[in-house]
Amino acid sequence: MRFTTKLIPSRTHNMGILLLNNPKALHALTRDMVDCMDDVLREWKNDPTLRAILIKSSSEETKRAVFCAGGDVKSVYMQCLDHHKQQTKGREKSPPEDFFRHEYKVNHGLATCIDTIPIVSLWDGLVMGGGVGISIHGKYRVATEKTIFSMPECRIGFFPDVGSMWWMTRILKRRAVANYLALTGQQMTPADLTYTGVATHYIPSDRLEDLEYALAEATKSKNEGDVVASILMSFHELIPTDQCNLAINKQIIESTFNGETLDEIFTNLKRANTEFTRSTLEILEKMSPTSMKVTMEGLKRGTGCNTIEEGLQMEYRMARACIRPGMDFHEGIRSLLVDKDHSPNWNPTTIEEVTDDMVQEFFAPIDNEWTHIQTEPAKL
Repeated sequence: MRFTTKLIPSRTHNMGILLLNNPKALHALTRDMVDCMDDVLREWKNDPTLRAILIKSSSEETKRAVFCAGGDVKSVYMQCLDHHKQQTKGREKSPPEDFFRHEYKVNHGLATCIDTIPIVSLWDGLVMGGGVGISIHGKYRVATEKTIFSMPECRIGFFPDVGSMWWMTRILKRRAVANYLALTGQQMTPADLTYTGVATHYIPSDRLEDLEYALAEATKSKNEGDVVASILMSFHELIPTDQCNLAINKQIIESTFNGETLDEIFTNLKRANTEFTRSTLEILEKMSPTSMKVTMEGLKRGTGCNTIEEGLQMEYRMARACIRPGMDFHEGIRSLLVDKDHSPNWNPTTIEEVTDDMVQEFFAPIDNEWTHIQTEPAKL
């Protein structure tokens, strides 16, 4: 099994615990964390005594409450630059898309684990990108008063991945809401999360320690029925819908983001001309035009996927296309995480310039397609 101090697996009675421990990077997922999680999950899946899996983050050394701030996309960006340099010198190195290949395998492992082992994720803080991927596919997702959830990938010239093309239209159910959250990267509050079903429970942060103890005690022995569900429900609290931004703005979101195309959505927003739609347009105008159109197409295709494996295979094609030299991903990371000037030079600069042919390139079959099957032995 591969090990790293940034991910600490442990066990309390018959409950496995995965502790994210990368505080200096807001628990962002690195390649070694992904590999360690993959090995642990494969071992735990074959353990007949395991009754539940708990995923949480260390609260030490972080200045703010964080579950996981996403995948380590800055490292992917740096690897892209290095890979290009090595190729020009005729040297072979692991391609940068390998991070996504392995990350998506973990997403698939978690999604297919829930039939036999209930997974509980404690979203006690910021949840973004890759942090969504290691938790959304589990059976139970617990929000607290500290939870802030978003998928802001269009800001960096990417798209909401880690299975989002699959889960967004299924959990959120309404196309307009999926389009709105995927395109804007709007932060969801605890009330938004429980309202939409993205979070299955709301439990105050100061009760999580008691919850963990109760879950561990309940899983000591094999019980009939879903004992995890009953424990979670005993801690669950209701949040008034008047605190839910999505409920408050439901009508305007439905009337503007239910469009078939990105152009139609922009037209709807401009025509409505309300404070909400004007502020939403300001957000969208900062996003990569290519990323937004690719995301719209991905959500449409995602509804037609029969399994999450199909969805992740599609996303891997999209990810590989996104990180090609000259694509918006490089400019987005440079602007947001490297130079931090927050002034990306998108190419193309407008949604009108992004043609259908350009979008379809992100979904074309590729060599070495993604698969969840283990293709190399785990390093001992």
